[in-house]
Amino acid sequence: MSEPRFQTFAEFWPYYVREHSLPACRALHFIGSTLAIMVLVLAILYSVWLLLAVPVIGYAFAWFGHFAIEKNRPATFKYPLWSFIADWKMWAMMIAGRMRGEVDKAMAAGK
Repeated sequence: MSEPRFQTFAEFWPYYVREHSLPACRALHFIGSTLAIMVLVLAILYSVWLLLAVPVIGYAFAWFGHFAIEKNRPATFKYPLWSFIADWKMWAMMIAGRMRGEVDKAMAAGK
């Protein structure tokens, strides 16, 4: 069964959340995104060359989470912009302690 093409971010978000249903995968995304922010700051302060490491660090953690933990393909491959936006929405929701509820809601709706 092929996945549908999403027309809006609101349609995409529950799919994205279901693709990140395991806490370990979400944790790796959080670590990678946080490290990417830190390297971005270092690039601004010390060397523009560090900018090359920002996407590598961010995506390495996230993709490892998908391939090794979730056993699925990152949404980035089909939906690069929405996936990037969703990564940061998830990051913010994790900081706020609201992501577990979002996962529960998306999983229930996906059944």
